[in-house]
Amino acid sequence: MQILVALVSGLLFGAGLGWSGMADPVRVQAFLDVFGNWDPTLAFVMGGAIIPMAIAWIIKRKLSTPLAAPSFELPGTTNLDRPLAIGAVLFGMGWGIAGLCPGPALADLAIAPLAVLPFVLAMFAGMLVQRAFPLN
Repeated sequence: MQILVALVSGLLFGAGLGWSGMADPVRVQAFLDVFGNWDPTLAFVMGGAIIPMAIAWIIKRKLSTPLAAPSFELPGTTNLDRPLAIGAVLFGMGWGIAGLCPGPALADLAIAPLAVLPFVLAMFAGMLVQRAFPLN
């Protein structure tokens, strides 16, 4: 059941990225170009995501366990520490340079695999480097 829920969630997320245009690196880079030809579309997509997420948190409060898992697995801390800050900076730099973040990059594998494959390979290489040399 968990695999089916994960598959449907991933397909829904990927379809949302494609439908909203957020899998297009040019649109993302235009959002980040605040002093040039700025495209606010991504802000509307992020703002629109607040509504279903707020509903999900309301539903979560009423459940003792998730529908497709034995327990809720929420982060145990909200501290802003060095590894989080470094990761956020690296993520933002990569997103700004490539116009891609991990979710849209994986979705783009279905749309333009050859164009996005170097990014995805570099992303996985970065994950391996982080596992080999953790910051904390």
